[in-house]
Amino acid sequence: MEETKYTAANYKSDQPVRWCPGCGDHAILNSLHKAMAAIGVPPYKTAVISGIGCSSRLPYYMNTYGFHTIHGRAAAIATGFKVANPDMTVWQISGDGDGLAIGGNHFIHAVRRNIDINMMLLNNKIYGLTKGQYSPTSDRGFVSKSSPYGTTEDPFIPAELVFGARGNFFARSIDVELQVSQEVLTAAARHKGASVVELLQNCVIYNNGIHNYITDKEYRAERTIHLVHGEKMLFGKNMERGLVRDGFLVKAVEIGKDGYTIDDVLVHDAHCQSNFLHQQLAMMDGHDLPLAIGVIRDVDSLTYNDEVMRQVAEVKAKKGFTCMRDMILAGETWEVK
Repeated sequence: MEETKYTAANYKSDQPVRWCPGCGDHAILNSLHKAMAAIGVPPYKTAVISGIGCSSRLPYYMNTYGFHTIHGRAAAIATGFKVANPDMTVWQISGDGDGLAIGGNHFIHAVRRNIDINMMLLNNKIYGLTKGQYSPTSDRGFVSKSSPYGTTEDPFIPAELVFGARGNFFARSIDVELQVSQEVLTAAARHKGASVVELLQNCVIYNNGIHNYITDKEYRAERTIHLVHGEKMLFGKNMERGLVRDGFLVKAVEIGKDGYTIDDVLVHDAHCQSNFLHQQLAMMDGHDLPLAIGVIRDVDSLTYNDEVMRQVAEVKAKKGFTCMRDMILAGETWEVK
């Protein structure tokens, strides 16, 4: 039987896309369609689950199973769906507010449990759907409708939450980096376990240009570094700079200056069990050190859904249960007359 070859068009619904012109969500949706085609999982074996927010409209634009759920609960519903339907590929879409504020508890526990779902976190550092309030990732001092004199709190850094929850897969891309977005989404789907992809996205209406310091073409090459497993950590317009060890930390140097050569530049190992270096790479922000994009961590581990299925099979074999009624009547029972 000939294997079916899918294209991006197979994953697109017939619904008109209702996002503001210029919104970064358009590019991310395009990258997701292409990544799904590259993976080749049929649309009827794919589910896309979202919470509430601009990004959470995404299931409407997918020719797959979809569920537009309630605020902050996408990870919880995606978890239940995956455990009940282990053969389905599950994508969970949230914005920085939906995923890290009201949904923060579900987010960290889905990562901790290592549910085999692909979690896309679209980060524009604002509540866009509700018209411009600051979010959990807004920078200290950020002026918004809900912080007219500037926020007085520090933001969450999504990568830090993932590593704090013992996450095994973390990747990052930017809405304008379509090829990198497709690359990391494809890798996330192929990873067995909870994968988190942070996608830095521009809101043209309420937070326009928030990521310009890294997305502007003039200096994007100097302020971002595309990490690829097994390759040297190089960046710059001519790949003339690299990351090297600086005691327990890393620093950026120019190759050929101050005695540094290409041999000193670190090689990226996304599969290293220790997350010590992965955390340092993920915390770089494009200021003193370049913002890391690409797959930063990709490590195998036991998944929650596989372990649940294994446990159920063991108990059924040991106890001889064939259905729920057998289990209920297996203990002490009595008849009421």
